[in-house]
Amino acid sequence: MNILNFPDSWLEPLGIGFCEDFLAEIELKFMKLNVKDLRIFPPIPLIFRALELVAFEETKVLILGQDPYHGLGQANGLSFSVNKEITIPPSLKNIFLELRNDLNIPISRHGDLTYWAQQKILLLNSVLTVEQGRPNSHQGIGWDKLTDKIIFQLSKRGDMIFVLWGSSAQKKYNLIDKKHNKILTAPHPSPLSAYRGFFGCKHFSKINKILREDGSSEINWKLD
Repeated sequence: MNILNFPDSWLEPLGIGFCEDFLAEIELKFMKLNVKDLRIFPPIPLIFRALELVAFEETKVLILGQDPYHGLGQANGLSFSVNKEITIPPSLKNIFLELRNDLNIPISRHGDLTYWAQQKILLLNSVLTVEQGRPNSHQGIGWDKLTDKIIFQLSKRGDMIFVLWGSSAQKKYNLIDKKHNKILTAPHPSPLSAYRGFFGCKHFSKINKILREDGSSEINWKLD
């Protein structure tokens, strides 16, 4: 097993030494998990896909998820996203509902958010892997060390929009420099909590308003 296909564009911003040490640690932990007998999602080559699609210096928005979907074929390396042939999960359905209510964008027929990533949105989970059928199963193996570093370094760079949906994402609030970045918070889009304030948060129009005021290009949220 090899998970060391880490994107080059993030090595220097995060620190080459830090990345080398972290990747050696996480590789060792995966070996101890005896992954030959486990099904890990997303597939190993897609673990760092969010970072592959958006370089550090180009990132405009970060939408933070908790951990990958744990069903067969669902996780594709981007938070909240699934491949086009996969049934849209409930949380993503609610994201699309809010998008329609906010910007009158028709609900997408698929859940592949790659087009958002191509517009410099980092769709990052706090924990980058999960075991099949076991949500939060990799919560304690150390992924937070990497993803906290990513959030902190992007905050230090500044001019970011951080989108924190739900209590898990909002635990990262104190990693962010509020003077030089914007933070949008709301309950999680899960059916269990969406009605507590995710619906009506209007984050999609707020993101575009911030980008427009900063002289940056707005996001086209409509998926192809």
